[in-house]
Amino acid sequence: MKRFIRLTAFLFAAALLFAAAGCTKKEPAETGSAAGTSAETTAEKTASAETEAALSDGVYTAAVTLTGGTGRASVASPAKLTISGGSITATIVWSSSNYDYMIVDGEKILPLTTEGGSTFEIPVAALDTELPVIGDTTAMSVPHEIEYTLLFDSSTLTAEREEAP
Repeated sequence: MKRFIRLTAFLFAAALLFAAAGCTKKEPAETGSAAGTSAETTAEKTASAETEAALSDGVYTAAVTLTGGTGRASVASPAKLTISGGSITATIVWSSSNYDYMIVDGEKILPLTTEGGSTFEIPVAALDTELPVIGDTTAMSVPHEIEYTLLFDSSTLTAEREEAP
């Protein structure tokens, strides 16, 4: 019984020391990105903003990475990006034609077409920044909203050539 009390007291003391030393779990926003510190994240955001500011209105392509979901779905990459008046719109083409809507920044967006994969035009707040989206799929017995993250890589931006008339 004395051993149990000593062990309990030791564990309690250790927990207090960890709490006092600030060794508790912190929110992701406080710890920075997985790839580096919050200073690096700020530098990345600044570089992304400078890249976007340098882009003139036009049509571009950029590599897009999709994460989340079950890993069964994918999106076509590179994706078409249209820049107009400082706003970026991406054309997302899913590997499945079973996506009947997406939610981006709280806005429900319907597909342009479902032939050849569900195709959506979505707003993109910034390049090189994770964009959380929801895709509603009807491929299962009942529709499911699935959370994904899209990341558009500014280092792969390529201006599309205008076609001759």
